[in-house]
Amino acid sequence: MTWLDLPADHPFGLHNLPYGVFSVGDGDRRVGVRIGDHVLDLVACAERGGMESAAVWRGGSLDAFLAEGRPAWAAAREWLTEHLSNDEYRDCVEANLVPVADVTMHLPFAVADYVDFYASEHHATNVGRIFRPDSEPLTPNWKHLPIGYHGRSGTVVVSGTDVVRPTGQRKPPTETTPTFGPSVRLDIEAELGFVVGGATTLGTPVDLADADEHLFGVVLLNDWSARDLQAWEYVPLGPFLGKSFATSISPWVVTTDALRAARVPLPGQDPEPLPYLRGSGDGPGTAYGLDIHVEVDWNGTVVSRPEFRDMYWSPAQMLAHMTINGATVRPGDLFGSGTISGAATDTRGSFLELSWSGQDPVILADGSERTFLEDGDTVVLRATAPGPDGSVIGFGECTGTIRPAR
Repeated sequence: MTWLDLPADHPFGLHNLPYGVFSVGDGDRRVGVRIGDHVLDLVACAERGGMESAAVWRGGSLDAFLAEGRPAWAAAREWLTEHLSNDEYRDCVEANLVPVADVTMHLPFAVADYVDFYASEHHATNVGRIFRPDSEPLTPNWKHLPIGYHGRSGTVVVSGTDVVRPTGQRKPPTETTPTFGPSVRLDIEAELGFVVGGATTLGTPVDLADADEHLFGVVLLNDWSARDLQAWEYVPLGPFLGKSFATSISPWVVTTDALRAARVPLPGQDPEPLPYLRGSGDGPGTAYGLDIHVEVDWNGTVVSRPEFRDMYWSPAQMLAHMTINGATVRPGDLFGSGTISGAATDTRGSFLELSWSGQDPVILADGSERTFLEDGDTVVLRATAPGPDGSVIGFGECTGTIRPAR
């Protein structure tokens, strides 16, 4: 319970407490926690309450807090829960609550490295059938390791940032030579992004059993994709300019502690992964899934509802694989799950799949037809997850609008 008197089913109740960075008017950027329809100014509240560790939030980003590691994250959550539920601290909290409607949200942390995975068997199978119709849809390595590519951290942007249509080379199958110009097959990929904290030394992998020590939280992530640029460039080294122009994330980082009740078993992995990717049970080392319900809205029409619980690879496995060669972990590392897609048509998380590479147009509520994104189109990702005692965990929105090529 909390003296804030929030509805039990509020997606940003005491059970959630996601972190973000906000400003009011022309003011400085501040680290905050969302509670209900307000943002708690963490620095102001902590300083008023005499909390010495408030210094980790003074920089206007989550960077320093991410570097502190799990003991600090757990202590902060305990402190927040106490202050938001105990009437003794009401004056301190109320004086530093700002209505969500009055704030501007910013990128919550400086993205150190960005890796994007390809963890949905349904998505990988669909893409394989589209791009390689005469071959097996899954590559021989797909069920043995989480496939990924190293993206461009400098083009990760916060929700609400416009996306300029990218320009580059493309070569339709009907042409003998490539052409140059704006992408004509601009797409989305509905994903989750996992925010990493703490640090490791070069040459030291993160064991599966220790993955949770570094997994701070989760954001919604849209990996905007120019499919025509991608199709021409991706052989033999994979995605490059077709994906590096923009990646949008939601402004609220939902902590992994808030998602404990959303953990579910993976759908099953066959063949069994190599030992460094295995895990079972409920304790450390578990390769778990997450029961997160995603919604894809295209110009006001919900066109897909993917389920993250269908993903083949666990976020813990992705982190373990990402570092198994000794690659370091740094505060602010971000990795995407890859497109979240299911077996049914209305659970496909990309427009490439929904329109089956443009063959089956998607009909929007206003009667218009779409295969890929047009200038002026707006895409909104939303998500919820089950919380403790029947509560709901909200993620907010990840929004982007397409603007013409420059």
